[in-house]
Formats: sequence, C-alpha cells, structure tokens
Amino acid sequence: MGDLRETIQEAVRNAAVGGRLSCEKAHELRTKLDVPLQEIGRICNELNIRIKDCQLGCF
Repeated sequence: MGDLRETIQEAVRNAAVGGRLSCEKAHELRTKLDVPLQEIGRICNELNIRIKDCQLGCF
C-alpha cells in the first residue's frame, strides 16, 4: 500500500488550497482513487489539511 499511500498524499496535497480541502473534493478523490473516505481523512490529518465546507455540517 506504500505506492497507493503516496498517490493519495500527492492527490490530497494537489487538491488542497491553503491547507484546506473541501468535503466535496474529498469525495471526488475517494471515487477517483477507489479508497475509503476514511483513508482520505487519515491522510488529511497526517498532512495537517483541514476539511472545509462539510456536506454534513460537521466541519
């Protein structure tokens, strides 16, 4: 999973703007990369990237 993890990290970094990633974009990445949304969240936490515009109103 090392290569996949690096791919996810790169995709999250590229999609984030100003250290933030929209919830909608996180869902798009999940679909594009075929990984659980929780994995996108874990990577965001590791990279100190915050989720914004949460579709559930949580963030």
